[in-house]
Amino acid sequence: QVQLVESGGGLVQPGGSLRLSCAASESIFSKSAMAWYRQTPGKERELVATITSGLSTYYADSVKGRFTISRDNAKNTVYLQMNSLKPEDTAVYYCNAQIPFGSSWYGQGTQVTVSS
Repeated sequence: QVQLVESGGGLVQPGGSLRLSCAASESIFSKSAMAWYRQTPGKERELVATITSGLSTYYADSVKGRFTISRDNAKNTVYLQMNSLKPEDTAVYYCNAQIPFGSSWYGQGTQVTVSS
């Protein structure tokens, strides 16, 4: 059974930082591209950042220069370091694992709230 378990969300003031973690099942992690998505009520899920098994990365324009995605293959974990947070970053953040041309899985989500 594939599992993705996010952690690290919470309440932070504007300009602050948070680091999200996502622990994935060992059976899929090394072969998967990993990504972070986010969603706010009434809106579609938005791609935030991706990192391939070869460590290529992609960032949405809205987070470029502020967020950093990384992965630790020894720990089967992907991270999202979020700096200079803004109120518009408030959302539920979801971890995703995608096997190229294959299956995709999401975690349960973790709430990030940026507010003073």
